[in-house]
Amino acid sequence: MQGFILHTQSVKDEDLIVYILSLKKVIKAYRFYGMRHSSILSGYKIDFELEDSSRFLPRLKDVLHIGFPWILDREKMLYWQEFIRLFYKHLKEVENLESFYFELLDDCIKRFQKQDCKRVIVDAYLKLLIFEGRLHKEFVCFACDEKITQDLVLLRAFLPAHKKCAVGYEFNEKELSNFYEKQNSSHFSDEYIEKLYRIIKEGF
Repeated sequence: MQGFILHTQSVKDEDLIVYILSLKKVIKAYRFYGMRHSSILSGYKIDFELEDSSRFLPRLKDVLHIGFPWILDREKMLYWQEFIRLFYKHLKEVENLESFYFELLDDCIKRFQKQDCKRVIVDAYLKLLIFEGRLHKEFVCFACDEKITQDLVLLRAFLPAHKKCAVGYEFNEKELSNFYEKQNSSHFSDEYIEKLYRIIKEGF
């Protein structure tokens, strides 16, 4: 079985509770003597086995790291682990999932190799909003419920509003529409990417 480490939590002695995103679910497992084995960090992709327990969580065993080319690139790993933390907060109350989430992270790993990390994350987050049916493509202000034709700002989860109705980052409607349609941020300036990235950091 393969999965992404979303979060680790230290418990008694050197044991760990590990949250893993697999293809179809978020797994909560127990790892004995975690500090004495190979490191398990958020963002790592692993191959693993689970041993059922009637008393407690399943036991995580036979862990094998599945490396990716940029895993030793400190800057990329910082962006990656920050993105994974947001994923954990978004999915921690969920158990069964569609394969979309696992496949999205798999795709990000490949794109991190050659593309700007923030742009990869911005594109991935847009796809997540679309998949979950939470993207507001019509640009109707959430505060006054009127169509936005100018002075558009985005808030958390790319929620649109008039500049006069809410405090957020300002964007051009046509450029955003293009982004939503193509699901690709390559036409955005670095300034736009920075704005969108800051919105994402507020939470999914």
